[in-house]
Amino acid sequence: MKTAYIFPGQGSQFKGMGLDLYQSSDSAKVFFERANKILGFEITKIMFEGTDEELKQTNVTQPAIFIHSVILAKINPDFKPSMVAGHSLGEFSALVAADALSFEDGLALVAKRADAMQKACELRPSTMAAILGLADHIIEDICAGIKDEIVVPANYNCPGQVVISGTVAGVEKACELLKAAGAKRALILPVGGAFHSPLMEPARAELAAAIHEAQFQPPVCTVYQNVNAKPATEVTVIKENLISQLTAPVRWTQSIEQMVADGAESFVECGPGKVLQGLVKKIAGSVEVKSI
Repeated sequence: MKTAYIFPGQGSQFKGMGLDLYQSSDSAKVFFERANKILGFEITKIMFEGTDEELKQTNVTQPAIFIHSVILAKINPDFKPSMVAGHSLGEFSALVAADALSFEDGLALVAKRADAMQKACELRPSTMAAILGLADHIIEDICAGIKDEIVVPANYNCPGQVVISGTVAGVEKACELLKAAGAKRALILPVGGAFHSPLMEPARAELAAAIHEAQFQPPVCTVYQNVNAKPATEVTVIKENLISQLTAPVRWTQSIEQMVADGAESFVECGPGKVLQGLVKKIAGSVEVKSI
């Protein structure tokens, strides 16, 4: 049986995340302490004792989810993936779990990514919205028809669930048009910026330099990347796709469909929460889905 391991992105954090791992595993404790040194602050204190508000800060959220996810994979003796994928931020976790990047380099890139995204968010008021119950092509057409503002599909999460991203005015205008076109819901999300849109270009440029400097190795298994939903093993391809990810949509539906087509029969979510398990069930109902 081919087993695919999938890694969650921003939004799956929770108070006390990782504390049980820290307390129950000496190997996990070593990773957590290394993370504190790499980041230059005690992220473990925020993960274990922080408030929801503290955990929502981008410079905390992204490293925290990455750390939690990678440790779960690294200390699990049964972690033998046939293929891996990660949702947005989770792609970095997947690459480290598959030995394409070291824990240190992966965490440094995630910290750089979080900082660059936060700075890009502050340049122009922007947001995201979840669109439920509408075909992908209708959402794409309506977004493309808005010429005076920036608004694009950002996350293809599962059939009937797409997140759009752009300027505040662009997203608000798109929501009105999408509801008129038959969307069951068009819900503005409580996020600080337009992730996976052209508004992330300053962050993409900043992250590109760091990715080119990092030491990548061929992964131990195929990695299905967000940008094109295709399997990759070549370092140059992986790096370019990782750079493009910040301004391109997350093709999660297409990634899961391709993994199933390539033989994945079991999906294991590796990280905090169960969001991805729910999405996989909606995309490919016949496969086995569980978490570590």
